[in-house]
Amino acid sequence: MRIPYAILFLAMFTTTAFAGGQVVPYDVKGEAFEGYFISPADNAPFVLLIHDWDGLTDYEIKRADMLAEKGYAVFAADLFGAGIRPTEVKDRREHTGELYKNRERMRSLLYGALDAARARGANVSNAVTMGYCFGGAAVLEFARAGADMKGFVTFHGGLSTPEGQDYGNTKGRLLILHGTADSSITMDHFAMLAKELEEKGVPHEMIAYGGAPHAFTVFGSERYRKDADEKSWKRFAEFLEETLK
Repeated sequence: MRIPYAILFLAMFTTTAFAGGQVVPYDVKGEAFEGYFISPADNAPFVLLIHDWDGLTDYEIKRADMLAEKGYAVFAADLFGAGIRPTEVKDRREHTGELYKNRERMRSLLYGALDAARARGANVSNAVTMGYCFGGAAVLEFARAGADMKGFVTFHGGLSTPEGQDYGNTKGRLLILHGTADSSITMDHFAMLAKELEEKGVPHEMIAYGGAPHAFTVFGSERYRKDADEKSWKRFAEFLEETLK
C-alpha cells in the first residue's frame, strides 16, 4: 500500500550495491531469492527486516539504511522470490495468501533468510526481527516458531494467531506498534494478542497510536501519519538499544 519509488527500485536490482549496502542473491531449498544487506561495522548488532505485501522494495531498503546509520547491521529478507515484486493488489494477495496457507514454508523462508544473513557475517546471536504489515505477521510467526532472537517487532502488522498455534515457545521480547484507526487489523485483534501473550508469560509491550490507519509508516502514501511514524520509530530505536548489546 505505497507509492513506488521506481528509480530507486530499479537501481537496487540492477547493481550489486545500493546506499552502502549490497543486494544479496541467496537460495532456500533450491529456490532463488534476493535480499539486501548493509552493515556499518563488523559484529554490529543485527536486525532481520521483513517486507510488506509488495515484496522487498526501496521502502525496506530505506528503513535498512536508516538502521545502519544507527549502528545496526540489517538483512532485508525476500519471502516472495527473486524478481517477484507484485504491484497489483490481486498479485499481492496471491503471494501473501500462499504463505498464510503454508506456515511451514513461511517459517522455512524466514530461517533461510537468517542463514543468508549469517553467511554474510551478520551476528545473528545478537538480533531482533522486525517487519511491516504482512512482514509483521511473519515476524509473529517467527516468534511462535521459537526462533532464537532477542526481540520481535511489528509495525501495523497482522496480529492473529492461526488455529493450533500459540506463543508457548517464544523467546525474546515483543514490541507491537499499531494504529487505532486500522480497519484491516482492528483493536479487537490487538486486545486478543495482548491476552495471548499475557497467558503465556511472554514479555511484551504494545502501543497504539490514535488516528493512525493501516500502513501509517509508509512515506508518501495517503495513509502516512508523520506523528505516529516518528513516535513508533523512536520507540523502536529505544527498544533496540535496550535489547541488543
